[in-house]
Amino acid sequence: MKRLTPLLATAGLLATSLPLLAATQAAAAPAPSDYQPQQPSWHRCSPDQPAAYECATIKVPLDYQRPRGTALDLAISRIKSPDRAKRHGVMLLNPGGPGGSGLDLPLMMEEAMPKEVRERYDLIGFDPRGVGASSPISCGLNEAEQNFDRAYRPETFPSDVAWARTVADKCREKAGSVLPHITTRNTARDMDAIRAALGERKISYVGYSYGTYLGAVYTQMFPSRTDRFVLDSGVDPQLLWRGMIQVWATEAEPAFARWTRWTAERDGEYRLGATPQAVSATFWGLVARADREPIEFQGMKLTGDDIRSARALFFYPQQAAPLVAALKAAAEGAPQPAGAAVPDLKELLRAPAPASDNGTAVFWSVLCGDTGAWPRDPGQYARDAARDKARYPLYGDIASNIKPCAFWQRPAEAATPVKTRANVLTVQNEWDSQTPLVSGQGLHRALKGSRMVLAKGGEGHGVYLADPNSCANAPVNSYLATGRLPDRDVTCEAAPAPAQRQDASPAPKPLPFPAGPGRF
Repeated sequence: MKRLTPLLATAGLLATSLPLLAATQAAAAPAPSDYQPQQPSWHRCSPDQPAAYECATIKVPLDYQRPRGTALDLAISRIKSPDRAKRHGVMLLNPGGPGGSGLDLPLMMEEAMPKEVRERYDLIGFDPRGVGASSPISCGLNEAEQNFDRAYRPETFPSDVAWARTVADKCREKAGSVLPHITTRNTARDMDAIRAALGERKISYVGYSYGTYLGAVYTQMFPSRTDRFVLDSGVDPQLLWRGMIQVWATEAEPAFARWTRWTAERDGEYRLGATPQAVSATFWGLVARADREPIEFQGMKLTGDDIRSARALFFYPQQAAPLVAALKAAAEGAPQPAGAAVPDLKELLRAPAPASDNGTAVFWSVLCGDTGAWPRDPGQYARDAARDKARYPLYGDIASNIKPCAFWQRPAEAATPVKTRANVLTVQNEWDSQTPLVSGQGLHRALKGSRMVLAKGGEGHGVYLADPNSCANAPVNSYLATGRLPDRDVTCEAAPAPAQRQDASPAPKPLPFPAGPGRF
């Protein structure tokens, strides 16, 4: 599957701008009876893209309580169903983030979807408010300020507090009038405005990662307008949002234990230890050594905190084992081991920050603006981080350390209670580093009436169509094609990892989720 760069603003995406009044007035109020939205003025997105790939810009209220006040641009895209006789409706798409662009998702999903699903929908992409081509926001953050993997140490905690305060202050200074309105609830309202602008009674939806929470909120705010919803790699509504970062720490521990077992069984190949305990001792010995003197590796000087920050790697034993073996060789001044390819650790630790901080600005706006549950006392973060460093040594202190939300302005409204029945399909890999299984199960429990498809043994973030060999694709395709949920939850056996497949088929090209190790 092709990776497509969403630089659509340069392709004239903002050329068309039509006034669109609010589809909703209050929290979940229906559109006024006299509300008559204008249809979007569609145009070809770019000369180098297919003609069927159309773009438009509509207007939505910055504040839905003041629908005739300041307006935002909302960039949307579309590829129509190829068979109008079989068309069921529209399907909105979201890749996660928060802060991920979804404009080019129709192109990617069209390529990946089977015919019996594809022909039933007009595929609708959009950049959520504040993102990309939809009135983008910025906090003016530099590369260092965008990194929030900060290990807790008493001597460095004052600088962590200063960082968190600086991010919050810069965001408030740069975009303070807009930030309170860059929230999940308002993005759900925007989705309903898109529905109204398209003249549809209901919408279907596929959302990944953060997109599962966005979709869940839509089902609660607009239950009568919810059609076929697939929520893939679930965010637990009970863990907003600090708890979702902390779950990266709690669930890294069983993933690490699984890795030690897997690696011990292959001691002849990796030489990291013949028992899980020995493998664990090797790893923590490397961490301690790097804390004393950084290890030169792949052009970086790695501290023990750097190594621990790579916690997501341990959800993929076939990648983690050769990397740790290579790190051990580097620490010992030995030749690098031959055999399995070693992942680029820079992608996990120090990937260059994008030229714009747009994604990071939206990330904090949503995480801090969705809920008022963030502690305001810096000392609470210090205590929690010290506690969790002992409980969850791989990542606990990093997860619980202070974040900019400690200094953010109070949310404009409360988080959405998830109480209304929602007959939707949730999808989950067993070994997902960003939205771990316990999180996906929490979403499934919260959405009464939902069904879950679990790929047992499945690795990776994102399931449906992210791997064309996933056992989860068939039940999701059936639901999207027919609208019928499975009678009960489905657990299927995941396809083997590429290196284990007998046909030696290449690794699938993933959908380009925005979620890296520090995103949903």
